Amino acid sequence: MRTKSLKKNTINVITLGCSKNIYDSEVLMGQLRANGKEVVHEKEGNIVVINTCGFIDNAKEESVNTILEQIQNKEAGKVDKVYVTGCLSERYKPDLEKEIPQVDQYFGTTDLPQLLKVLEADYKHELVGERILTSPKHYAYLKIAEGCDRPCSFCAIPLMRGKHKSTPIEDLVKQAKYLAKEGVKELILIAQDLTYYGLDLYKKRRLADLLKALVAVDGIEWIRLHYAFPTGFPEDVLEVIREENKICNYLDIPLQHIADPILKSMRRGTTQAKTTELLKKFREQVPNIVLRTSLIVGYPGETEADFETLKNWVKEMRFERLGCFTYSHEENTHAHQLEDDVPEEVKQQRSNAIMEIQSQISWEHNQSCVGKTYRCLIDRKEGNQYIGRTFMDSPDVDNEVLIDATQNYLKQGEFLQVLITEATDYDLIGTPV
Repeated sequence: MRTKSLKKNTINVITLGCSKNIYDSEVLMGQLRANGKEVVHEKEGNIVVINTCGFIDNAKEESVNTILEQIQNKEAGKVDKVYVTGCLSERYKPDLEKEIPQVDQYFGTTDLPQLLKVLEADYKHELVGERILTSPKHYAYLKIAEGCDRPCSFCAIPLMRGKHKSTPIEDLVKQAKYLAKEGVKELILIAQDLTYYGLDLYKKRRLADLLKALVAVDGIEWIRLHYAFPTGFPEDVLEVIREENKICNYLDIPLQHIADPILKSMRRGTTQAKTTELLKKFREQVPNIVLRTSLIVGYPGETEADFETLKNWVKEMRFERLGCFTYSHEENTHAHQLEDDVPEEVKQQRSNAIMEIQSQISWEHNQSCVGKTYRCLIDRKEGNQYIGRTFMDSPDVDNEVLIDATQNYLKQGEFLQVLITEATDYDLIGTPV
């Protein structure tokens, strides 16, 4: 017998994957609420919308498991409808419809108006920038472009997100003003590729112009840059980072590898020499810049010599922040025609070896922060600690500053000066000044 479903006519949005998906879910929820719909994020509702990720194997597996879990809930009478949207759905819609037909409907990454229609809501064009934030209200992601024109051999993003499409500067400023009015103090700029911003709309790279426009928005105190592609990096951006106090001296620049044969096969459009020169320029022009990168190990044809080159380069470059992933063999990508010839255990060993090197670099960098005072933004309280961040750290992926909550009373979303008294591999411990 069917049990009564929970929270009648409440739409529960479940988000998987990266910050771009978080942004998309927030826009969807804003549209639903503007249509008078009851909407929650990852709580309970009788209508479920799953915003999936389809980037690499682990993400795809998590997305499929979440769909199956919600189908079970539907069959048990706990939910009435299950809809699936996002990257996995965009990429594998025919397969999913065949394999999991119990889903009420599948939607792609650009099908927001159709999804809203099925949820009995209208797409409201006038709601530019209006979202329901799922992050703490003092920071928000600002997606400045969608899609990617880069030809990277390993990447399926163009299959799921299409060609690069910049959002006009005036629209982004409008969004930033709305967010500032809602209490947002930190904007985290995201896109598949920040470096390309403006080329399609303005016929030239205009990331620097966008930054100058966002700096002028009252209430925004920090602006952080994520996902800048190294090839063709617009160097006028460095001057803006250096000159404007609101822009964090922080840059996330995914480099993926450094051995020339691998870079060539990956179709990255650069070399070890050019990349090293670019990073040198970053550090010369913005003296205390913090660089975050991500690397892929186990790419087809990666030899021990290629891996040694990468290891030595990581030691030499001393990135303040670094993440390492094992290669995922993705169908319909250019690299899929290559043999996935590095065994899984070797991929994992290589990833562990890189992260061991990074752990030591991170520890040494953190020790150098002891005795210094940094401006920190307080994100949350956990048990007996407040958790904050310096300009060097992005939420969820980077280091945190831990402050004793039994000795201090602090507010979420406030900035304060913190003296760093101790440090571990990946965290700083401090006391307010």
